[in-house]
Amino acid sequence: MQHDIDLAPFNTLALPGKAARYRRITEAVQLTDPALASEPRFVLGGGSNLVLTGDVERLVLHMAIPGRRLLREDADAVYVEAGAGENWHDFVQWTLAQGWPGLENLSLIPGTVGAAPVQNIGAYGLEVGERLFAVNAWDFEKKAFFAVDRENCRFSYRDSLFKQQGWHLDGRVAIASVVFRLPRAWQPNVAYADLQQELAGAGIAAPTPRQIADAVVAVRRRKLPDPAQLPNAGSFFQNPLVDRNRAEALKARYPALPSYAQPDGRVKLAAGWLIEQAGWKGKSLGPVGMYEKQALVLVNRGGACGVDVERTMAAVQAAVRERFAVDLVAEPVFL
Repeated sequence: MQHDIDLAPFNTLALPGKAARYRRITEAVQLTDPALASEPRFVLGGGSNLVLTGDVERLVLHMAIPGRRLLREDADAVYVEAGAGENWHDFVQWTLAQGWPGLENLSLIPGTVGAAPVQNIGAYGLEVGERLFAVNAWDFEKKAFFAVDRENCRFSYRDSLFKQQGWHLDGRVAIASVVFRLPRAWQPNVAYADLQQELAGAGIAAPTPRQIADAVVAVRRRKLPDPAQLPNAGSFFQNPLVDRNRAEALKARYPALPSYAQPDGRVKLAAGWLIEQAGWKGKSLGPVGMYEKQALVLVNRGGACGVDVERTMAAVQAAVRERFAVDLVAEPVFL
């Protein structure tokens, strides 16, 4: 156990704050320590989806469990397990190097493997829930490890059982490892226009998994700043979901508005486009603003604290609401 630990290096927005108590978890067995169950907790992953609003009085458990392995395989798929502390992008690259495609569209997403199912991370036409087989976690109240299969994770857009139950905020549960099912019958997923353009520009008509991964990395690097150079938390707002009538009304007024029909009948709108049209692309409020190359990305231009992020977030939400009557929901967790 450590005390008064600076958390600025552990969140990609580089916001200041100290943890009164901090423990780095490198083995699942450490979670069984009775001392960890005796006080309020916060489970920290890679800090790429976190807005730190100040000092943290709760015990911060920093998940750093390593490891990746082939669990088993059959005629239809390979099953791969990774520790919660594994870097997500490194894990994706490793699966491709082993000849196990399926996660390539999720390349270069910041964060850790353990955090991926909580947010049901997604990009370029794929969500992690589509490839997940099971989540292995520790329940501090029941004092037992348990597994949740894909069907019971209740995955939806940027949502899961782990968010719905509040487990990611109240620290009741800590994810120790995740098992993925990667199908042998691989099909390229290149429906997104940016991805198609990147591949076409390289003269690639029938891409391999590696070529798709490289294209995703190229697009993301062009649009998104490196947190080490310009602190940020990636896409800050969720793409809003509206009913079909509302979407049709908006499209009639703004024909260029990107929209995507969903299986449940609703329509997903491009939050970045809404923010840009509301005048916030490249605009700042104090030390915090929206990135000039991608309006969906909130950045810390230097010296920001949590209240600066909250103020800018509220201003962007108000501008979009005033112009489009659409509410934007922030993706990160606020602590």
